[in-house]
Amino acid sequence: MNISVGISDWKISKPPDVLVTYALGSCVGICLYDKTKLIGGLSHIMLPDSKNCGDGLATNRMKFADTAIPDMFGKMLSMGALRANVTAKIAGGAVMFNVATDRFNIGERNVAAVKAALGALGIRVIAQDVGLNYGRTVFFYPESGAVKIKSTTKGEVGI
Repeated sequence: MNISVGISDWKISKPPDVLVTYALGSCVGICLYDKTKLIGGLSHIMLPDSKNCGDGLATNRMKFADTAIPDMFGKMLSMGALRANVTAKIAGGAVMFNVATDRFNIGERNVAAVKAALGALGIRVIAQDVGLNYGRTVFFYPESGAVKIKSTTKGEVGI
């Protein structure tokens, strides 16, 4: 069964389910996987950092790389995943519009924040499909750890 992961959302699953997130532009999809326990999590983050948001925008912890990733990882551990066995694959972080400065390149900032959050948790990124200027849809298979990425401009690739 396909389990849909929305924007600013994450889900955890075991086989035979497939986790799917649609329309990653500047957002980043993070697939965490424990190959020994066959536990997989998919997060669709929208922004890099919860600390720079005012007016209560940080109430949805699933929106931000610095909060969504540790939360999802913690839930996976509580379900039996082993910290030392968890690896990551990431996709997205595109530049969807012409940007005048790096400050406004949210895709690049999202990728950097995702890598920083994963690094802080000791999770290795073993594959990625990030950057460039096109959207992506991610299919994550916890049965094998395979990630299939579809886009209208690049077709289908696996990472």
